[in-house]
Amino acid sequence: MNVKTPNAIDTYVGMRMRKRRQLLGMSQERLAEQIGVTFQQVQKYEKGINRIGASRLQKIADVLRISPAFFFEQDGPEAASFAGLDLSAPVDPVAEFLRSKEGLVLNRAFAKIEDQRIRETIISLVKAMAQAESSDIPLDLTRVEPAPHTE
Repeated sequence: MNVKTPNAIDTYVGMRMRKRRQLLGMSQERLAEQIGVTFQQVQKYEKGINRIGASRLQKIADVLRISPAFFFEQDGPEAASFAGLDLSAPVDPVAEFLRSKEGLVLNRAFAKIEDQRIRETIISLVKAMAQAESSDIPLDLTRVEPAPHTE
C-alpha cells in the first residue's frame, strides 16, 4: 500500500485555513457547507492530505473573509520559503497560544468587550498576574488599578 505523505506547503495552507476558521468560531461543517464539500473534505484540506485547487482556495478565502495570500503568509520578516519547513516546531509562543483552545476563547471574549477602559483594565490585570507569577510574589487582586484612560 502506497501511503502518500502530505506536502509541506499543503500542510501549511491547511494549518492556516484551520487557524482562521477557528478564530472565526466556524465549524468544519459550516465551512464545508459554504464551499460545497463534505466536512471530511475540509478535514483533509486542514491536514494537508488533499490539495486545494485555486478556485476552491479563493472560495474558502471569501468565506473566511481573507485574501488568498493569507494562506501563504509566514510569521517573520523573511519571504515565504517552504524549503525545509518544520511545521511541528513552534515558531512563536504568541502564535502557538493563539492556536490553542484557551487562546481562541480568550481572544473571542476580549474582542466582544467594547468599553476601552474595561479592555485596558483587563490588560493591566493580566500584566500584573504575569509579573507576580514570574517574580513568585503573591498577587493581591484587590489592589489592581485600572489603566489610565487614554483616547
